[in-house]
Formats: sequence, C-alpha cells, structure tokens
Amino acid sequence: MREALLRLRRATGLPIAFGGLIEGRHQVRIAELSGTGTTALRGLNVSSGNGLGGKAVALTRPCAVTDYRASRRISHEYDAAVAAEGLRSVLAVPVVVHRHVRGVLYGALRAPTPVGDRTLSAAVAAARDIEQALVAREEAAHLLSRAGEPSHPGSPAAWEEVREIHGELRTLAGRLGDPALRAELLAACTRLARAGQPGAVAPPGAPKPPPAVLTPREVDVLVCVAGGATNAAVAARLGVRPETVKGYLRSAMRKLGAHTRLEAVVAARRLGMLP
Repeated sequence: MREALLRLRRATGLPIAFGGLIEGRHQVRIAELSGTGTTALRGLNVSSGNGLGGKAVALTRPCAVTDYRASRRISHEYDAAVAAEGLRSVLAVPVVVHRHVRGVLYGALRAPTPVGDRTLSAAVAAARDIEQALVAREEAAHLLSRAGEPSHPGSPAAWEEVREIHGELRTLAGRLGDPALRAELLAACTRLARAGQPGAVAPPGAPKPPPAVLTPREVDVLVCVAGGATNAAVAARLGVRPETVKGYLRSAMRKLGAHTRLEAVVAARRLGMLP
C-alpha cells in the first residue's frame, strides 16, 4: 500500500494520497498516509456506502468529487477528518480481487479542481498494482503451505512436489513489478532450495564444489531444465526467446563447471540453489 501511494502521487501529480485495506465486515481502515499534513485520516474506518470511499466500495468502481464538503453525491460521515486535512477535490479507487473489494486508494487536492481522465487512469493503475500484489501473496502463501506440509515428508514424491512449488514461486516472482514482494518470494525460494533432499549433499571428505554466483534468470532456467523442460518450453514459461535461454544455460554451465544440462542441475542442487 505504501509503495502504491507513492506511485500514485508520482503518476498523477496529486500531492496527497492515502488508503487502506478491508478489515472486518465491509470497513476500510485508513492505515497509510502520503503527503498529508496531519494524522486526522489515520485509523479512520470507512463503511461501505458511506463517504466517497464507501461509495467506491459499494459500487466497486472509482468515484471522485470536485469539492468534498459541498458534494451532494456522497454522504458526509467523515467531513471532520477531511476538513482537518483541508481536502477539497478527492478521488477514491477500490482495490478489487476476484470480484471482492479488498481496499481503497485515495488521491486528493486542497483545491476544488476537477480530476481529469489521465489522473483517474493513473490512480486505477496504482490500484491494479495492489491487486496483483495481493493475489501474488495469497498464491505464494498457498504454495509455501503445500511445501511445508507434503503428503509424505522425505519421500521422493514429496521432494518432487517441493521442486515443482519452488519453480512456480520463481515464475510468480518474475511476473511481479513490486521489488520488495519479488525479493520476499525469492528469499522463500532460497529457503526451499536449501532445505536439501536425499542425495543433494556431497559425501564426507568430498571436495567442496567451486563457489558460483548465478543470476536469478540463470537459476530460473535451471529450475525449468530440472523439470525436464526443453529450451522452447523454458522460453515460453519465462517469456524470452529460445536463443536467450541457450545463453543463460551456457553461462550457468560455465560458472558451475558443468559440461551438460544434467551436470549443471546436479551442481546447482549441491550448492543449495535448487531443491
């Protein structure tokens, strides 16, 4: 939410942005403020149908007013907080995931200036970013819960499931535009990769494999290769050209001291890069 508010201000030029997610039954709690001069709006609980944000929740579409205090198109339960911040022109965009409102983003001016279509479109795009982040978090949480509770812990089938989940998480991380969330998912992938599996650790006394630093894309390619994907299939999954996949694979093999695709996968597993 904090990142989305900053993006909204940069994209729209609006000096003030605030918002929050649904807490409880049909109530949005304003938890994040950006550019405000007071804390009057923080902690405000906005009910469905009430005020501008509540109207956006009830209608599940963006709403805007040029002069909040004088508008006859909204109810005025929150006038005191809005007046304390000195807001006049306000827009509210609902955050909708799977047809359910999950929160509201607001942008505002301290002057009664109409909100243009470009500003509204930029605000809607910021809301879409939050929607994607919420979907990604929920999908990641589901995948991690599957990884934490395999049907038969320690069995080869369970480890195959962990590897599949690891690959899905990395693919999901590659689709995210939020750097913080992407880093969070990649950290979870690293924990899965280092969990180990039968045969992944070199026998006692064996020399340690040379250190190697692979790029995230090189690891992504090896994850797909470990699952038996061809270069064309890897390219389709990662959204790149097959020639690009070949380049990543050659680079990874060189860094790992491997001569074949299989050797590269085995080396990456021994180094804890793949589960």
